[in-house]
Amino acid sequence: MNRIDRETIQKILDTADIVDVVSDFVTLKRRGANYIGLCPFHNERTPSFSVSKSKGICKCFSCGKGGSPVNFIMEHEKMSFNEALRYLAKKYNIEIKEREMTDSERAAESDRENMFNVNEFAMRHFEKNMLETDEGRDIGYSYFRERGINDTAIKRFRLGYSLERGNQLLQQAKAAGFSEKYLVETGLEARREDGSLYDRFRGRVIYPVHTISGKVVAFGGRTLRSDKKVAKYVNSPESSIYSKSRELYGLYQAKKAISEKDKCILVEGYMDVISMSQSGIENVVASSGTSLTQGQIRLIHRFTDNVTLIYDSDPAGIKASLRGIDLLLAEGLNMKVVLLPEGDDPDSFAQSHSTTEVEEYIAAHETDFIRFKTEILLKDVANDPIGRSRAITDIVKSISVIPDDIVRSLYVKECSRTLDIDEKVLLQQIKKFITEQAEQRAQQQARDKARESINGTDLQTAAPNAAPQPTAEAVAPEAAAQTAATGTNATPTVNPAFMVADRTRAGVLAPYERDIVRYIVRYGMVELPTIDDNDQPTTIRVIDYVLQEFEFDNITFTNPLYSRLVDECRALIDSDWASDRETAEKNSLEQRAKHWEEGTAEIRNTAETLELIQQKERMLLEAIDTEHFARLDRHTELFFIRWLTYSPDDDIRTLVTDLATSKHKLSKVHSKYSHIETERDRLQELLPRAIYALKNAILQCDMRLKHDSLNAAAKQGDMETVKKLMLEMADLDKLRRDYAQKLGDRVVLPKS
Repeated sequence: MNRIDRETIQKILDTADIVDVVSDFVTLKRRGANYIGLCPFHNERTPSFSVSKSKGICKCFSCGKGGSPVNFIMEHEKMSFNEALRYLAKKYNIEIKEREMTDSERAAESDRENMFNVNEFAMRHFEKNMLETDEGRDIGYSYFRERGINDTAIKRFRLGYSLERGNQLLQQAKAAGFSEKYLVETGLEARREDGSLYDRFRGRVIYPVHTISGKVVAFGGRTLRSDKKVAKYVNSPESSIYSKSRELYGLYQAKKAISEKDKCILVEGYMDVISMSQSGIENVVASSGTSLTQGQIRLIHRFTDNVTLIYDSDPAGIKASLRGIDLLLAEGLNMKVVLLPEGDDPDSFAQSHSTTEVEEYIAAHETDFIRFKTEILLKDVANDPIGRSRAITDIVKSISVIPDDIVRSLYVKECSRTLDIDEKVLLQQIKKFITEQAEQRAQQQARDKARESINGTDLQTAAPNAAPQPTAEAVAPEAAAQTAATGTNATPTVNPAFMVADRTRAGVLAPYERDIVRYIVRYGMVELPTIDDNDQPTTIRVIDYVLQEFEFDNITFTNPLYSRLVDECRALIDSDWASDRETAEKNSLEQRAKHWEEGTAEIRNTAETLELIQQKERMLLEAIDTEHFARLDRHTELFFIRWLTYSPDDDIRTLVTDLATSKHKLSKVHSKYSHIETERDRLQELLPRAIYALKNAILQCDMRLKHDSLNAAAKQGDMETVKKLMLEMADLDKLRRDYAQKLGDRVVLPKS
């Protein structure tokens, strides 16, 4: 087994034309230097999907989706990173070269492949049992038919039956050449106390669980016995290929319909999905009886921003499922809730109504979560002030997890109107919840960090009373803005030296750090003039200047994603810069030679005198040299953007696409009649200013902590500490004045 090598990726990067790739799916029109069209990822009437041929990236300025050609194909065709690379290689007839995998990579890949293969064999075995054996037809097939499931749905969802025999699957799998190891690891076989194996799903109807790409990853088995001592459902245990928190039943069958309808309907069980799909409502998935997880929600989010939850009328079940609402809201999904008539669940409702009736019922009864929660939680507490207070608090807590400030504000207004509570009171409570949530995440991160430290340390030598350093993150809207901007949910960590009292450090520093990362992404390899230790003029690259300044003042990014991105930039310099630059120079010189040859031929055919020929050739040489150096300069500027938009790291690709695109451009009037200084022209001024702004923000955080410590020491009457802290604050204040002078006496918050 092999992996696509770096040379192939380089060829794809050099060959794939973003305009050509996007044009296969979107009608593009030229607008200035870029192209524009209707976004393929959401419905719109006014084009907001911009494609930059020079940068090799696309971006929708409405929904935010886009990226390099590989990212576009991944998003549009729902492919993995490697699948998208192979798609582009095929499109451009690029031969895929693969490198030899290491022994450990080969072993892991082999294990995964064998587990998928044994699951595929088991699924076919269960299907055959149900359709070709007397027991299977009499019990399994009859059960599904009695439940109203037709042959088309049985085939679509690959339903089956496991015979009531101890180890029939085991024997047939071994006869087919499958190892006991993989039968046990997938959970198809379970081991008794005496060490013998038996079929886990014997005597049960089978529901195969597919990955998003269609591979069989697990099974659910339902007993048809009335014996209450026997578990009604048995599911595959988690394994190296299966994590129940990251799979949704029916998603493989539903993904196309979800994308087309731009909505996902979420139900609870296997039969709910099958019956709804059979009735014509195909954009439906289930969490398979487990509590909805963040991983499952993110799977949905890959296909749509809109989710409708369907509940039956059982109050106990509804209240137990309400946590899923908060998770959906926290991921930024637009959520509606539908309550079915009493006595119905999605399965029975779909079986007893036509497709049109089901669709009309959903459309007529969809409601936002505030009204839904209000009806459910306030139903039995109308005359109980304490109970009503708890219910309202629960509703407000749901609003507090919404990451988008505008959406959150609209829900606050709706909640205020519905519950007749002043908006200011709601906003105050929401602010409190946001703070509490941030503290809980920080504490959890501190616990995780301490656990990692203990796991990697000899417990005999670890300090018995050592307490983990606390961490902090933003609790204000800045934190949500940072999360939305970076495309990651990684909780920022901070240097413990600036911690203890300050809980908003990461939020304070976020825009300044982002500004510096933007300079690295856009101009990292651009050289700035400077003076060396011997007072001689020299140059330094933008990324080297930033890292040098960070190292000098012992600064690290609070956002782990930024650190990962810088690490990847440094790795690119080591592995690809020299060869990439050499190729760029070679190609540019070839273009230069071609232009010179074509230009001189035209000059000699049209010029009348030798003097005129020489004059025009000098002008031509000057023009093609200017173009040559401009191409190399453009290559330098785009080096990180070109490579990082092909990074296998989803978060880095998203961040770089965002940092590399700009919605606003100068009008043609300004650009035609005057030279406007660009950000690139002013780098020598702007980059140091951005770094000083970050240092100043760090200093402000430090001073605030010192001030809090000073107050605490004064209250305790510790005058020695008070004196020491006052001296330290005086030094910091002197440094602050120095920064203020360098920044022009004021700090401007960087724009994203």
